[in-house]
Amino acid sequence: MPQGTLLYAQSGGVTAVINATAAAVLQAARGRRVRVLGAHNGILGALREDLIDASALAPAEVKALFHTPGGVFGSCRLKLKSLDVDRAKYERLLEVFRAHDVRWFLYNGGNDSADTALKVSRLAEEFGYPLTCVGVPKTIDNDLALTDCCPGFGSAAKYTAVSVRECALDVAAMAETSTKVFIYEAMGRHAGWLAAAGGLAGSGRDAAPHLILFPERPFDEADFLARVQATVRRVGHCVVVASEGIRDGDGRFIDEVAAADAFGHVQLGGVGSHLAARVEHALGLKVHWAIPDYLQRSARHIASRTDLEQAQAVGRAAVDCALAGHNGVMPVIVRDSDAPYRWHIDIAPLERIANREKKLPKNFIRADGYGITAAARRYLSPLIAGEAAPPYAADGLPAYVTPSLRFVKRRLPRFDPAG
Repeated sequence: MPQGTLLYAQSGGVTAVINATAAAVLQAARGRRVRVLGAHNGILGALREDLIDASALAPAEVKALFHTPGGVFGSCRLKLKSLDVDRAKYERLLEVFRAHDVRWFLYNGGNDSADTALKVSRLAEEFGYPLTCVGVPKTIDNDLALTDCCPGFGSAAKYTAVSVRECALDVAAMAETSTKVFIYEAMGRHAGWLAAAGGLAGSGRDAAPHLILFPERPFDEADFLARVQATVRRVGHCVVVASEGIRDGDGRFIDEVAAADAFGHVQLGGVGSHLAARVEHALGLKVHWAIPDYLQRSARHIASRTDLEQAQAVGRAAVDCALAGHNGVMPVIVRDSDAPYRWHIDIAPLERIANREKKLPKNFIRADGYGITAAARRYLSPLIAGEAAPPYAADGLPAYVTPSLRFVKRRLPRFDPAG
């Protein structure tokens, strides 16, 4: 049995398949006879020494995690600053690692998590502590550099495409006497990957979604309203997919502008409500809008088979990387071909991933700025392919698992991360 303990933590917004990564980590570590601890609520748990004996989970519980959404050990949004600013917190992490003989640290998250893992690895080297840090990719935003796609994105993209198609059928059925414009607000503060996925719902000039708004393109309200009006006249209705991060020509987020504007309508906040208010006010059309919010990232019932397989693959690869001593790296997905879709796992340095953001390529956005191209479809389509439905219980609901978590005994004085 290798000497030492592996600490695994989840970070940022959870996904439909992040627990599949956790389960793959646990199974891979058990196969190598390595003890695993889980940090409760991400890096907060590591700082507080709130550690879970993940190796104590029953094999059936681990197996059920493959089809259970959420974050089994809890997650958090806490960005550690530079080593100079937050040095006390980084040193506390090393104290916790020493106290529990943690030799391998796996941090499952996005850009901020990659940055944290990189900083921890550098501090451990500075102190001469034998620690191997590995970042594990996860984000529905799909904005991590170097990896072809991010586990979690494929399932959220599938949810988006299916939801837009189904809503479009609803709107088309009622358009003559009811809603003329429907606006679907997708997550994506800085990158339009999920908005682009909405484009898979249909193809052709008159197929929904008729308009897609990307953060990568400045939002022109007058042009947008004119296109909505033209679409309603031509098709009878208009379906819009809007990324939450669209900006005006001055680079200001539209939802920030919405909070300051007053058009005589109640502003509920967010891009969807703002656009709906503008369409109703300027064009006099009946509008409905929806914010799927957490639904798009937690919808395990409609997960992509591709996404599930990739989430498991990066978990297994992360354990292999750690035990092989590959410090400051992340397993990434490399695409070999579009059709047939083939991919493999490679290793990339965290310093080339941390604090970098992968935007939607220009050739993925249609020339008029309101739709996706054939290149985008070739990229996106394999990521939503295949079904991976969870088992269902007798009550008609998915048979998700909520394991009983056993915390290990603290060995250090309490620590307040806010202090």
